Amino acid sequence: MAHHRPRLEDHLLTRRELLTRSGMGFGMLGLAGVLEGRAEAAADVEAGPAPARAPGARGPLAPRNPHFPGKAKRVIHLFMNGGPSHVDTFDPKPLLTKMHGQALPRENPRTERRTGAAFRSPYVFKKHGQSGIEISEIFPHVAECADELCVIRSMHADVPNHEPSLLLMNCGEARQIRPAMGSWITYGLGSENQNLPGFIAMCPRGYPIQESQNWQSAFLPGVYQGTYIDTQHTNIEKLIEYVRNNNQSLPEQRRQLDLLLSLNERHERLRSQDSQLESRIQSFELAYRMQMDAADAFDVSREPQYIREMYGPGTQARQILIARRLLEKGVRYVQVWHGAGQPWDNHDDIEVNHRRLARECDQAIGALLKDLRARGMLDDTLVMWGGEFGRTPTVELPTPGSNAGKINGRDHNHHGFSMWIAGGGIKAGTVYGATDEFGFAAEENKVHVHDLHATLLWLLGFDHEKLTYRYAGRDFRLTDVHGRVIRELLG
Repeated sequence: MAHHRPRLEDHLLTRRELLTRSGMGFGMLGLAGVLEGRAEAAADVEAGPAPARAPGARGPLAPRNPHFPGKAKRVIHLFMNGGPSHVDTFDPKPLLTKMHGQALPRENPRTERRTGAAFRSPYVFKKHGQSGIEISEIFPHVAECADELCVIRSMHADVPNHEPSLLLMNCGEARQIRPAMGSWITYGLGSENQNLPGFIAMCPRGYPIQESQNWQSAFLPGVYQGTYIDTQHTNIEKLIEYVRNNNQSLPEQRRQLDLLLSLNERHERLRSQDSQLESRIQSFELAYRMQMDAADAFDVSREPQYIREMYGPGTQARQILIARRLLEKGVRYVQVWHGAGQPWDNHDDIEVNHRRLARECDQAIGALLKDLRARGMLDDTLVMWGGEFGRTPTVELPTPGSNAGKINGRDHNHHGFSMWIAGGGIKAGTVYGATDEFGFAAEENKVHVHDLHATLLWLLGFDHEKLTYRYAGRDFRLTDVHGRVIRELLG
């Protein structure tokens, strides 16, 4: 005798459900292992990611404590897409001027294209601040903040190609699909504002190379992936499509969403907590909540006139100011892209192009550092500047069909390049590591991208070997099986 009313869903089985309910339960044994792995991964960050179910319930983006008290709480990554030249920005090489036009007395590391003689920097370097850090003339506003910077001159990556190097810098893996650093950090720390995404990527005029893979969540729950914003738009309705519902009030939307949520949950229960469906549920909830804070966060007209003038004109200034507003609103990780449309990938005309690119962002970056300091936010905010690799100290030789016969640019160089970090517990006013006397390769205190990631996680309060997520029978982490914390960079 039946103990409950017949239900239609009990009699309609998909092929997968039929297999799940048969075979003496072996399918459920496999599922148990997966769920156990998820529980173990969640335990690494105390509360761990747990799906939100109702308004006000603890959700996957709820703030969580790291492994130990970190000095930093949030990150802004200023990504210079295309590979800025370290010997023209933050790594002066006087011998290049002396040897200009001559063959260098050392064997060139393998490069992507044919390179020729030594090519001096067209820019003047000067010492700045009490620290005396040497910075190129094309970054005068950043130079005013020299005593806030920790310049790493000994970075190195794996290959001289954009695609794998972008993924290595952003996701810790050059070939396989892996979560972005912003996804790992929001997975570990959650977000301080439930009405905005925890991870936002701003890139004007479309996607960069490798597109959304640069801010993907991969096998992490979809709620941790970066939310892309095309900051070429100034109208909030274009900047964030459908940010407002002009036909229904918030209470009416909430009732509609609650009905949809109940149907989706019922559907999900019959499918053993499908991760894609869970991500869709979370996206509906976040889209609803964003109506309350998004318009305000992205509206820079609410800033005082003197602040807008301090950051300067143009798209880069606007998106860097938006980034600061997002940090104030509690967003955990903000990535600001520069050069997606016209990248720092200057194989020719480097003197003109690097100067133009620096002019587009220098004032706003300097203003950001000063603004964060004035608001008391720099001490617990990590600001990171750099690209996916550097450029050769030699000139790139023209090839048929490229460079128009010009001999005034640089090739890709992953053997050595520069990045800088400010705030968040980093040792300010310092230079760490060095490339060789010409700038070909990192030689002193070398820092691999995995080491950089391990150090950033440490500043945020995480042991990079313990911030893991079990997937496909393995505990994955941002640094894969590599990486070491560079203690000398810690303040």
